[in-house]
Amino acid sequence: MLRTVKPKNARSKRALEARGPKEVEDPRTVIFVKGTQTGERLNVIMQELMALKRPYSISFSKKNLIRPFEDHSSLEFWALKNDASMFVVGQNSKKRPDNLIFARIFDNRLLDMCEVGVENFVSMKELKTPKSTPGHKPLMHFSSELFDSHPRYAQLKTMLMDMFNGQVIDSICLSGLEHVISVTVAPTPPDLNLVSSTSFPRVHVRTYTFKMLSSGVKTPRAELTPMGPHFDLVLKRDREADEDMMKAALKRPKIAKKDVENGLGKKRKNFEVDEMGDLRGRVHVGRQSLDKLQRKKVKALRGNDDERAHKRAKA
Repeated sequence: MLRTVKPKNARSKRALEARGPKEVEDPRTVIFVKGTQTGERLNVIMQELMALKRPYSISFSKKNLIRPFEDHSSLEFWALKNDASMFVVGQNSKKRPDNLIFARIFDNRLLDMCEVGVENFVSMKELKTPKSTPGHKPLMHFSSELFDSHPRYAQLKTMLMDMFNGQVIDSICLSGLEHVISVTVAPTPPDLNLVSSTSFPRVHVRTYTFKMLSSGVKTPRAELTPMGPHFDLVLKRDREADEDMMKAALKRPKIAKKDVENGLGKKRKNFEVDEMGDLRGRVHVGRQSLDKLQRKKVKALRGNDDERAHKRAKA
């Protein structure tokens, strides 16, 4: 069962409403945490991932004795203090070199985790090419059917999208796109459904700068230049989300009446908004019978004297 926090005063109520669910959610704040052992290579990996996430990233410079798969209470405490909803924990060991753990938080509680190993890392500094402006929203591209069909890859896809996604926008301006994050999967082996993690194909993450060039037609020509970082991910351990927590995390708040009238949310039949902003609707009624229609009984409609005499005689 999910806990329910009741505010004690108006100030705490406003603070809870600011952190509560919204129709348009704020970008996720990601905290980068170093484990007990992190090599120089892993530090560079975390620094460049944090550079892609700016300004919604927080770095913990000190090393911490933390093992999220054994005890995740520290993550929940840091999430509450820093109002963050995602963590990237780096740990380097002989058994798991250059290891990253992506963890998501919901309602200040751990939702799910995904552990990956980083291989074939190429830093931004090694590529002498133009870089994108920090804080710009990237265009993300996922190329594999496994991201929709396999649960492990679907989880990794949502992790990466939550991590690099910025402000929610209604439309895209092509001239404002600066970099693209491309995520692809190696050829699928025949034994992918086995339990062993060694059968999982690697995930290739590449980052490019995006430039629009003239093509002679209305649609411009796009040119991609390697920007970095480039790296491969190897799927390792994971922890699935609790069913009740995931259902609560995916629940959307009620849409305001004015937004429904403007076409958001569930479509309302026979309703439309005209150019002046007025709501107009059509009402359908059943077929009426004119014989049963109530009308005013005036003298001209009562009939002649013979008809009245006939009625009295029958009575």
